[in-house]
Amino acid sequence: MDILIRAISLAKSVVTSFTFRRDSFCLDSVDRLETFVATRSAFISQKKLYGYLKERIGTRWPTMFEDDVFRSGINIAATQVFAACLSDFTIHAVAHALADTQLPDATKAEIARNCFARGLQENNVTALAKFDVDEANAEFDTRLEGTDWNFGALLAENFTRSPAALLRWAPIAQRFKNFDAEIVENSVKFAWVDIRAQFARRLDAEAIAREVADMMTSAKD
Repeated sequence: MDILIRAISLAKSVVTSFTFRRDSFCLDSVDRLETFVATRSAFISQKKLYGYLKERIGTRWPTMFEDDVFRSGINIAATQVFAACLSDFTIHAVAHALADTQLPDATKAEIARNCFARGLQENNVTALAKFDVDEANAEFDTRLEGTDWNFGALLAENFTRSPAALLRWAPIAQRFKNFDAEIVENSVKFAWVDIRAQFARRLDAEAIAREVADMMTSAKD
């Protein structure tokens, strides 16, 4: 029983290091868009990582928290999966928020870049494990260079990083991950369906587009 209590306590300490608040605000500003993207990315990464660990390890999972290597693996996985979720959702959110505008792709990329950087900063990823924020931002920049804002970024199929990250970083033996690959990937993709629906219901794209346009005008003055 003591082992179980310590395991649950450790899991909660890792999970709650990411900020997630149940809210109902309209997504009518860049600030609120960024907050929604970060909190929902944290939620998906936590839910799917810990769900997979518990499912695969089974009744032995509490005792695994006694192992320093396993705990370290969880911390590393938590940061990496979160960053991947943040990457996927940032591009989706910005693409939809600015879809019906004449804003250039470079502006959309800059809004996405700021959203991603803020998500990493506010969720304090470096507190959990060694995580190279500069490298993560550089990888995101590379992804932005190949982003098709008018088509590919708008599709659910663009959520490619988060399923791959869970399979890569989860501290589970590779032979099991090979066997689980299709199930795990589909599970992550399915988890995003409700998040995208929430986003669509609450998005005020016109308000965000006006704010971004005003920001561009102010920058020119």
